[in-house]
Amino acid sequence: MAGSGLDSDIPSAAADLADRYHAWVAYLQNEKHFSRHTLRAYTKDILYFLEFLTRHIGRPPSLNDLGDASLRDFRSWLTRRAAEGAGNSTRARQLSSIRSFLKWLDKNGFLHNPAIGGVRTPKKPKKLPRALPPEQAKTLTQNLETLGHQDGWIAYRDRALFTLLYGCGLRIDEALKLNFGNRPQAGEVRVIGKGSKERLVPVLPVVEQMIAEYIAHCPHGFEKDTPLFLGSRAGRLNQGVAQRQLRHIRRNLGLPESLTPHALRHSFATHLLVNGANLRVIQELLGHASVSTTQRYTDFDNAQLLEIYDRAHPRAHSE
Repeated sequence: MAGSGLDSDIPSAAADLADRYHAWVAYLQNEKHFSRHTLRAYTKDILYFLEFLTRHIGRPPSLNDLGDASLRDFRSWLTRRAAEGAGNSTRARQLSSIRSFLKWLDKNGFLHNPAIGGVRTPKKPKKLPRALPPEQAKTLTQNLETLGHQDGWIAYRDRALFTLLYGCGLRIDEALKLNFGNRPQAGEVRVIGKGSKERLVPVLPVVEQMIAEYIAHCPHGFEKDTPLFLGSRAGRLNQGVAQRQLRHIRRNLGLPESLTPHALRHSFATHLLVNGANLRVIQELLGHASVSTTQRYTDFDNAQLLEIYDRAHPRAHSE
């Protein structure tokens, strides 16, 4: 491959394009203040594409050649990169670099290439949800009150909150929006999800029990419109504070770094799925608009499925 992208010589470009390339690099460095690492990544992508065009058209491309590059040319380049082993994420990043260069050239009046707008970005692979093994979920919800806290009631609050996330599959913001008047009770909770869509979620007795214990230990009074989960100053608990609390808790309990509030929601769905729950039912419980989103939970490999197979939801029964 040609040099780092910061070199003066560009074998795979005609003089007019090489000049514009260097001006673009200077723009990224001096006006956009890109780090040297980021700058190298961008320029490496461009130089690789220019080398491809050189082979493709049989000569170092000029500004006119780059402006005339067709949709088929861009697709041929993406196909070549895939054949060379570049994954979707890599090709998506490289395409983004090329778009950035062409946009700058267009904005400054050097060329206009309409074909780049028709190139589809390769889809990045979806990350599989990281579900806790059931025994780790039990460790979390059963041991929070033993950790101690300068304000003892906060341990009860955290246990209630994280048991709710795992026991009902709520998003963290959905849980923190709850008020005392619409708290989980009588075996259900009404949740306002994304797009202001409302759904009714069943609540395990153990979740209601832990919320009741938190309320009993909380030094602040509750009224109908009082936030259910309170911060140390009696306002609505902030999402960042809840996430920080969970980071502290997982370190103290020796739980994995992958444990986040959203991982508890993933764990809820996964543990239900491997124990025979219908995918459409899980979709409704999670508040997913499309079952394709819920479908991610079926993508676990066999080792993960065997690990949790034949175990009922760990919090389905009080002990």
